[in-house]
Amino acid sequence: MIAHGQTGLNVAFDLPTQMGLDSDDPKSAGEVGRVGMAVDSLRDFEIAFQDIPFDKIGSGLTINANASVMLAMYQTVAEKFGYTKETISATPQNDILKEMIGRGAWIFPVEHGVRLVGDTIEYAVKELPRCNPVSICGYHIRESGATPVQEIACAFEIAKAYIENVMDRGLKPEDFVGRFSFNLNVFGNFWEQIAKFRAARKLWAKILREEYGVQEKKKLFLRGLFGGGGSGLTKEQPENNIIRSAYYALAAALGGAQTTALCSFDEAYTIPTPRAALLSLRTLEILMEEVGLRDTVDPLAGSYFIETLTKQMEEKILEEMKRVQEMGGMINAVAKGYIQREVAKQAYEFEKRLQNKEVIKVGVNKYTEGDHPEVELHEYNEAWADEQIADLKELKRTRDGNAVSQMLKKLEQATRDGKNVMPALVECCKVYATVGEMTGVFQDIFGVWDEPSIF
Repeated sequence: MIAHGQTGLNVAFDLPTQMGLDSDDPKSAGEVGRVGMAVDSLRDFEIAFQDIPFDKIGSGLTINANASVMLAMYQTVAEKFGYTKETISATPQNDILKEMIGRGAWIFPVEHGVRLVGDTIEYAVKELPRCNPVSICGYHIRESGATPVQEIACAFEIAKAYIENVMDRGLKPEDFVGRFSFNLNVFGNFWEQIAKFRAARKLWAKILREEYGVQEKKKLFLRGLFGGGGSGLTKEQPENNIIRSAYYALAAALGGAQTTALCSFDEAYTIPTPRAALLSLRTLEILMEEVGLRDTVDPLAGSYFIETLTKQMEEKILEEMKRVQEMGGMINAVAKGYIQREVAKQAYEFEKRLQNKEVIKVGVNKYTEGDHPEVELHEYNEAWADEQIADLKELKRTRDGNAVSQMLKKLEQATRDGKNVMPALVECCKVYATVGEMTGVFQDIFGVWDEPSIF
């Protein structure tokens, strides 16, 4: 992808890594390397990032519950390859409240999960000047069934929870909110999506200025990725997804996207093929280079229709945020299952409207062809897991076991003492402690979240 013009990377991790499990853990069976890269130790990052120019290519790290581990590992591998921590750029997703609402890859209780997010933000502000320590993800909440209004309202209330955690450490919002990024979704009605992004950009600046006293203009910008749209794609007539994605990218650009990316047309049914990924990149390049979407900023400003929709969207987002605030804020609303129930309800209502044809989906409930063509699937190879487990066994045999034990004890002490865990994690990564060992320290101290029932 870099050879084809890609300027940033995004690392997807397999499910065991997301859940803090090593590849040789019995719970990892059948999932090693299935939906992303298996990472057991620094050795895996050394292989994956070999010859990647860290000072020129930024990387997203799509992980949450143990994002602190992966950010420490990214810093460690960059330094091992000769780059200073001041020159590297990484954006761990690191949004644990979104996981608890929309995905399920959580480990620790809510307050401890938020503490780790706060640790990474504080550490990045002090030690990693080019890193964006959190990517607040309305995206996944929308994918789980939330309306566009709920997507933005939840994202902003989550952001406020993280801001307040870091403020409690003595940092001023002005010092760190400019490093926040957002991951927002785009699918559905074209005009609604544009209005959503325009309203979100306005509201974010207003919240930062009026509630947190941020004055520097650049730090008021809503930075991040507007794109994807996976839930808008269909297995039926999958080539239609190429067309859909072009319109999604167009809506993102017209709504003021700083950065965008597209789900590949085959994502509705498989891990994307290289050809599909390249088509997504070419779609964006056509919009940039041929269509002229970079010629001007906010080209729809002043349109009566768009301005009216934007104002209505803004009002509805504020109403939704008020409901969360009345619950005592996002941390409390998630801990009690309120947000999860609301999102599940919306998912159910949308599916009913789809089945009743109140919502039209071309190729699914209208203009259907009646057949189900063969599609290319990403096949899972058990030999990958066998190789990964063998490499992990060899690593454990050859590393300095005493050094690993010492560093894990330092991590345990820092965690118990309420100190920022990032420096200790970096030291653990250097001696090839595994993801399971580092996450295990946290789990022994924090415990595991008991998810509330939403039914």
